[in-house]
Amino acid sequence: MNRSMIRFVIGSVLKVEAVLLLLPFLISLLHHELKAGLWFLPAAAIAAIVGILFTIKKPKSTVFYLKEGCVCTAMSWIVMSVAGCLPFWLSGEIPSFTDALFETVSGFTTTGASILLEVEPLSKCMLFWRSFTHWVGGMGVLVFLLAVVPMSGGSNINLMRAESPGPSVGKLVPKIKSTARILYIIYFVLTFIEFVLLMIFGMTPFEAICSAMGTAGTGGFGVRNDSFVSYSPAIQWIVTIFMIMFGVNFNAYYMIIFHQAKKAFKMEEVRVYLSVIVTATIILLLDTVHVYGSVFEALTHSAFQVASIITTTGFASADFDTWSQTSRTVLVVLMFIGACAGSTGGGIKVSRFILAIKTFFKEIGGYIHSKSIKKLTMDEKPVEHEVLRSVNVFFLTFLFIFTASVLLVSIEGHDLTTNFTAVAATINNIGPGLSMVGPTCNFAFFNPFTKYVLMFDMLAGRLELFPLLILMTPRVWWELLHPTSKHDK
Repeated sequence: MNRSMIRFVIGSVLKVEAVLLLLPFLISLLHHELKAGLWFLPAAAIAAIVGILFTIKKPKSTVFYLKEGCVCTAMSWIVMSVAGCLPFWLSGEIPSFTDALFETVSGFTTTGASILLEVEPLSKCMLFWRSFTHWVGGMGVLVFLLAVVPMSGGSNINLMRAESPGPSVGKLVPKIKSTARILYIIYFVLTFIEFVLLMIFGMTPFEAICSAMGTAGTGGFGVRNDSFVSYSPAIQWIVTIFMIMFGVNFNAYYMIIFHQAKKAFKMEEVRVYLSVIVTATIILLLDTVHVYGSVFEALTHSAFQVASIITTTGFASADFDTWSQTSRTVLVVLMFIGACAGSTGGGIKVSRFILAIKTFFKEIGGYIHSKSIKKLTMDEKPVEHEVLRSVNVFFLTFLFIFTASVLLVSIEGHDLTTNFTAVAATINNIGPGLSMVGPTCNFAFFNPFTKYVLMFDMLAGRLELFPLLILMTPRVWWELLHPTSKHDK
């Protein structure tokens, strides 16, 4: 276990976060909120000091394998969340440390589940930090570090695999540093375009930047208590379109940029993703048109909520908890499907469901034609057995964690719908659920134990389960506490 490299990367993450914590301080100066903004300075100082202490001695070996990548990723996200919650807690705007940590974990994991009864009373610098955590967590701070931290021996791709969503991660270009830069350029450009469009159609610059960051990270923290209910249909449609765009595999954008648009639109995952959105929107439209009395209004809310849930953004344009059982069931199904691999969205991912369905039909075919040998393909390429194995293991692990979490949450005694959708909304990084955690409610009523269970689910869901589980194994802690080689020291 390369402990020195793990320490170095965690320190680098803290130094980056220290710089990021200065941005809401600058926002506080712009909005004359110096009293609230000052609390970001001690948080930034603590992150900077610890980060410098962790990186002052560079590791002798920069070789980084998948085990170290998983441990480093899980520890980085936990440390980043603890440092990021300090302004909320120190300022007293969220007086409970557990609640402040819950809000920050929800932000960085792009979940959007909140313990705040009202968001509008918060200072603008705190509102900005909530939304900014979405933007940082959406693409992943470790992906950003890949362009900065020197690593060798295939280390870069191992770190990206541990943080990036989806069953497999590859390079867009031969150098992983260039891949990280391309991803962030696409991410930034799309965020900026949405920011400009939202301002053109009536949002203030502050509302537009917070909403754009929340959409880009598919997070869901808003600046109004009613999320997007009180905004115009034009703004709701802009956000709908960009939620769908950020749920697309970023490989497709790379292909479009480099004149491979046909290849991008032939991606099986993208086509299925868009087909599911269209199908679900039509079902919800037919089911809600009598509620709103207008086809356009029903279509607006149906498309918005389908995009919001399948991309795991969590914004709301209506109280969908009051919709029919059919509509709510469709939305719960979308919670689990999630967005595309390689996007900023959460959930199980469309690609995994495609592979699972293909595996199912292959097995059925094997019973009918026992001597037939059929190779599974995706995008006209054969799928390796290792990928199929990892997908099957992911489903089993997801089911185990989900079931255990529902059982633990149920100890508090709330109704099944609340418990089930609270876990579904957090492990899939969505935000709102149904019943007591619906779009007009929050997670404040849960006791501290339940909140920590849900925080675990948020982190596990964002990190694709295994990095957090690997960190919890006794073997890993033995290796962390007992150096076994020279580069551990």
